[in-house]
Amino acid sequence: MEVIDLAWWKLGLAALLVLALAGTGYLARLGITRSLLIAALRTIIQLALIGLVLEALFASSAFYWIALLALIMLLVAGREVVARQGRRLRGWWAFSIGTGAMFVSSFAVTVLALTVVIGPEPWYAPQYAIPLLGMMLGNTMTGVSLALDRLNESVWRQRAVIENRLMLGQTSQQALEDIRRDAMRSGMMPSINAMAAAGIVSLPGMMTGQILAGSPPAVAVKYQILVMLIITVGTGFGALMAVSWGGRRLFDDRERLRLDRLVKS
Repeated sequence: MEVIDLAWWKLGLAALLVLALAGTGYLARLGITRSLLIAALRTIIQLALIGLVLEALFASSAFYWIALLALIMLLVAGREVVARQGRRLRGWWAFSIGTGAMFVSSFAVTVLALTVVIGPEPWYAPQYAIPLLGMMLGNTMTGVSLALDRLNESVWRQRAVIENRLMLGQTSQQALEDIRRDAMRSGMMPSINAMAAAGIVSLPGMMTGQILAGSPPAVAVKYQILVMLIITVGTGFGALMAVSWGGRRLFDDRERLRLDRLVKS
């Protein structure tokens, strides 16, 4: 089945609907008009540019270009993790912890899926590697940012409780245990909810895209199951690592709570 191409003027019709929503938000004084328009503009520009980049990348299939694009994606995701936190660690710690957690979890799971499960030749074939890594990073970014934001905000609000636990002889890990668990659950919950609703409440994006592109539904379903499973694994391990590393940074070597290492974004 031939894929129906979309003219740019047809996409403009969809953009008019966004303008209508922005106008409604302005009249209702929701305070989201500017952010909505900027986000829509960024979406159009960024996706148009990545489309050109991917066309060139698919034509060359050189490993170093794929690695460079993956690195850029990781660094941008790390910046977004920092920007989405109400309170974050000072200096480069917020960026390093979020980026490190995403690198270990997303890249490890993506490479495992490419080499063991899918098996393209070569294993870094951009038609498979870039979309998989993009979905992994996008979802892991959300999970890690939610987990770190909940961790830092909970520590700030419950600082008196944590100090009391430390004075009663608990270690820093014991004093922070319930807060860490709550932060990890916050990071993992979106992926769990997405899995629970897949196929009944919603048709996931990759499956829908493959069906629109003409793939048999049975094949699209298999790929979507794979994607949702590895996304959940990557997001879960990313949130676990980020919360673990972030929790350690909130205490010094003498087991003292260091709220001075937190700054409001």
